Amino acid sequence: MNREEARKRAEALVGQMTLEEKASQLRYDAPAIPRLGIPAYNWWNEGLHGVARAGQATMFPQAIGMAATFDTELAGAMADTVAVEGRAKYNAYSAENDRDIYKGLTFWSPNVNIFRDPRWGRGHETYGEDPYLTSRLGVAFVKAMQGNGETMKAAACAKHFAVHSGPEAIRHEFDAIASEKDMEETYLPAFEALVKEAGVEAVMGAYNRTNGDPCCAHRALQKKLRGEWGFRGHFVSDCWAIKDFHESHMVTNTPAESAALAINRGCDLNCGNTYLHILRAVQDGLVTEETITESAVRLYTTRFLLGLFDGSEYDQISYYEIESREHLALSQKAAEESFVLLKNNGILPLQKEKLHTIGIIGPNADSRAALAGNYHGTASRYVTIQEGIQDYAGEDVRVLTSVGCDLFRDRTEHLALTLDRLAEAKEVAKHSDVVILCVGLDETLEGEEGDTGNSYASGDKETLQLPEVQLDLMKAVAECGKPVVLCLMAGSDLDLSYAREHFDAILDLWYPGSQGGAAAARVLFGEVSPSGKLPVTFYETLEELPEFTDYSMKGRTYRYMTEKAQYPFGYGLTYGDVQVEEANICTEGSGDDITELSVKAIVKNRDRTATDEVLQIYVQYLEKENTIPHPQLCGFIRVHLEGGEEKEVTVPVAARAFTIVTESGERKAVTGRFALYAGCSQPDEKSVELTGKRPIRMDYVRKL
Repeated sequence: MNREEARKRAEALVGQMTLEEKASQLRYDAPAIPRLGIPAYNWWNEGLHGVARAGQATMFPQAIGMAATFDTELAGAMADTVAVEGRAKYNAYSAENDRDIYKGLTFWSPNVNIFRDPRWGRGHETYGEDPYLTSRLGVAFVKAMQGNGETMKAAACAKHFAVHSGPEAIRHEFDAIASEKDMEETYLPAFEALVKEAGVEAVMGAYNRTNGDPCCAHRALQKKLRGEWGFRGHFVSDCWAIKDFHESHMVTNTPAESAALAINRGCDLNCGNTYLHILRAVQDGLVTEETITESAVRLYTTRFLLGLFDGSEYDQISYYEIESREHLALSQKAAEESFVLLKNNGILPLQKEKLHTIGIIGPNADSRAALAGNYHGTASRYVTIQEGIQDYAGEDVRVLTSVGCDLFRDRTEHLALTLDRLAEAKEVAKHSDVVILCVGLDETLEGEEGDTGNSYASGDKETLQLPEVQLDLMKAVAECGKPVVLCLMAGSDLDLSYAREHFDAILDLWYPGSQGGAAAARVLFGEVSPSGKLPVTFYETLEELPEFTDYSMKGRTYRYMTEKAQYPFGYGLTYGDVQVEEANICTEGSGDDITELSVKAIVKNRDRTATDEVLQIYVQYLEKENTIPHPQLCGFIRVHLEGGEEKEVTVPVAARAFTIVTESGERKAVTGRFALYAGCSQPDEKSVELTGKRPIRMDYVRKL
């Protein structure tokens, strides 16, 4: 069923409803209308990295880990798994007349906000700091989730529109001030791509205001969304965001006024209960019935597109699809691709036959929470890092373990003295040939306001430092003098200066999902080469960044930073030795609206170890009009190379890469000199220093 037909069906059905019935359908928990044969429907579901909050489901790596894969095909496969398992649940539960929250087919994912500041607690829900990478992964996610069948497989939602990335503590009253240039250049491109390229079915507004207007009732953003971009789906508020209008933003005085402001400015669906006052708003002359009708029609158009009234080709998806063998294998593959090797002095991969004893130490070594991130479902089985290594080592290698310390408290047992597991950790280290030290955070320390145990910062980080007890543990283990591989499990930038100086290897595992331990063991022991790339910058200090509340991009992210990174965006080592041997610009088809040119590159693995590698293309405008100080990502492709293998690969570069954005927010195509770079990292000096390789530069003169 196409959208036009679905809308006509929706108009006919909504036309039979009373005003009260229409108004009732604008809530996330829309009640049944028995006289019309309409069942209840709950719009609220989550599927960021697996079906979330709905019981058993395949749990993939957190979104930031998926971003580190630089693998759009994989992101799509994950989203398809979410849709399939979501359908399996919907089919089973609706047959039982269970239409509760988290059991529908409208998933409020993906989160395509820009991770502009490492302090933001929800940054690990995103695809990182780069608008291009975010848009490519987001488009792949949406297309796969929604499918290309006769009916929509599941409905995706682009959130949180549009300028939203902390601080969490003040999000309900905060006004994020962003220039027109930053809006067009950084904050809006991913949303535009999801609307125009992927046809995303829903868009969710943010809690905060942006440039004065609440995001769930934003005149300029709605004009861009439905006007310039041609969005035809439905718009949903973030949960209880509309009551912020009168309680926190103070732009209205009553719930009825808030409901009126939201719906009159394009918000069709209320996650929350403020739309309970919408009939009062009608009585007060603040809202017309026609406006309510239009929102109801938009919502029912989505329900018809999903085949919820006529049936669909997905109605036979079996409950056996949930956590199928294939889905679990895909989750493990995703974890393996997501790991970023930041340092390796040659200790990795570990050689099991040369080891007698492995020590596994740290609060995240045997932590299920550190596998999960947030917005997660429930796996039927979790393989922690400790369990994965124990399983892999088998009977041949002795494994000693110690939690070492609590995640952040100063003792693990209430009646014990402080640092009560430090002696144990030292003994494990002393008796081991090599130590795997697992430190980091989990969703209780970085996450969403109200959902974390980090109440003092409402889920945000106040520092780039690990909790003090973990720093104490790191120092104690280092002093034992044994080889140490540090495994970081977190969703954001943390200061790794101590580990960089004192440990033999650093592997960033993010929050790797339920199969994370099995994946980690395969990577640590060389069954698979690490191949992930950082989707965010690891800064040396917070001091180089602007204030957290400053939404200007100046000084932020790899595109605008002024200092050298600790570990740069796009950086990640492998066990192979892949070099870009040659790169050339191919201009056949130039002038197309989608592709301006392509870069053809020859990549060769000079090592005997097979590996995946990510070829990255960066572009920089060299004329004085340009105001982005550093080259920016404009293309990438993941390529597998056997030992000694050489391949020619082609990466298309969109015409958009050859545009600039003026201070007034106008994006315009420009002529003149550009530099393009092809390499396995960005072309900054820190990446060259860390990899020993410099991307190939190609000059390109663009003419009219």
